[in-house]
Amino acid sequence: MIHKTRGIVFRFTRFRETSIIVTIFTELFGLQSYIVNGVRSSKAGGNKMALYQPLTLLDLVVYHRESANIHRIKEIKCCYHYGTLTKDVKKTTLAIFINEIVTKTVKEESHAQELFEFLFHSFVLLDQQEEGVENFHLIFLTKLSRLLGFGAHKVEEISGSRILNPQEEAALETLLKSEYGDPIILTQSQRRAILNHLLLFYAEHVETLGEIKSTSVLRELLS
Repeated sequence: MIHKTRGIVFRFTRFRETSIIVTIFTELFGLQSYIVNGVRSSKAGGNKMALYQPLTLLDLVVYHRESANIHRIKEIKCCYHYGTLTKDVKKTTLAIFINEIVTKTVKEESHAQELFEFLFHSFVLLDQQEEGVENFHLIFLTKLSRLLGFGAHKVEEISGSRILNPQEEAALETLLKSEYGDPIILTQSQRRAILNHLLLFYAEHVETLGEIKSTSVLRELLS
């Protein structure tokens, strides 16, 4: 069956000499894999690989069979062109971190449309946001956890048996109630501590999380 759907690229891997297998989170079907033949060939023409870079937002026409593990793409185009996300160093670093998080945590097809809308909206806002981006990833993590089913609604849910100092607790309480772009004043140490608590919280609920390699670069850039 042929379907129209929007999609968000999570990652791609090289397949044979000129092809790739791209993992896309789709609005209709959740997380899906597609084989794209010849895209890395010198005869492909243009920079077609640009469409398969992580977090690219797409309009797709796809062939979909429920029994298939790998599908094919009939038509593809970018549905939102990033203006600052690929040019601003802070935003690019945040995007790399967020991409690593979603790649390791978003596994299910259930609630695909709700989760897709959240991710799509978040990436567009990150691209458009002019101030306060240094806290974007913290708000993103709290919101994503709710959609993944182990949602952070209270400070105690995140801290568990760990002890937070009063400043960290107050800052986290504020973050849990905040939207992207809300003015939140955090010190460097508070931002690092809250990120650590949130990643530990994720690790307790996502067995496959493992090490988030982009965290060290993120901490250094936003210090």
